[in-house]
Amino acid sequence: MATDEIPAGRALIGVSRYNEAVTRRLAQGAAETLSAAGVASETVWVEGAWELPLLIDRGLATGRYRLAVAVGAIVRGETPHFEVLAAEVARGLGQVTLARGLPVGFGVLTCDTLDQALARAGDTHGNKGAEAAAAALDACRALDRLDAAP
Repeated sequence: MATDEIPAGRALIGVSRYNEAVTRRLAQGAAETLSAAGVASETVWVEGAWELPLLIDRGLATGRYRLAVAVGAIVRGETPHFEVLAAEVARGLGQVTLARGLPVGFGVLTCDTLDQALARAGDTHGNKGAEAAAAALDACRALDRLDAAP
């Protein structure tokens, strides 16, 4: 399979509503990247980043999706909640990736300030949702190459 060949199947984009000014832009970047690659996507929203691993796992379990992209924005506050949430969301999405054997693009920002998050959602530091979608597409292509190898 050529490196630019379109992976067959659809993509799931899981989006956290929390910090929606950021996550809406991340989701748009992911959807545009997938569309530009010729991959149809469906966007499903949940309340917060905590719910993303379950959403992505359940979506991939349906067999309707070939890959997924999780987008969220966890912004540091005054308590240790940030560290716990960021670590567990990352761990959960990693577990889903391995358990399902399907790529999950990690577009969950972990920033100290809302300004940092906005900068990574299409401002000065690019769009990390788009980057997560591109990474998931690349992983899907790589897995296809492995599956097709003699």
